[in-house]
Amino acid sequence: MAKTILIVDDSASLRQAVSIALKRAGYDVMEASDGRDGLSKLTGQKVHLIISDVNMPNMDGITMVTQIKQMPAYKFTPVIMLTTEAGDDMKQRGKAAGAKAWVIKPFKPEQMIDAVGKLVAA
Repeated sequence: MAKTILIVDDSASLRQAVSIALKRAGYDVMEASDGRDGLSKLTGQKVHLIISDVNMPNMDGITMVTQIKQMPAYKFTPVIMLTTEAGDDMKQRGKAAGAKAWVIKPFKPEQMIDAVGKLVAA
């Protein structure tokens, strides 16, 4: 059975690019348009990994990760932040919220698949 990954980003084109790369690698993909939408998609089903942007309307990625880590069903779900934010301060905030990896946009699909493989296999 394929592993499920939730992509949370306010850019439809970026969600599509990540989704295509993940589906080619054999993953099932769910998509959400912002942090609030991402939380609404987590209804108890198994999600093996979450990939999220930081800067989004309605709810940013750091806030979403903080709330996900308080949900018993998703407390241990790994999160990759996929963002243009490269500053150490923002990376520290992400890590403190519970993010396991930080990938800077623009990214190479193989770089993302490699990071996903390391976290989903664990």
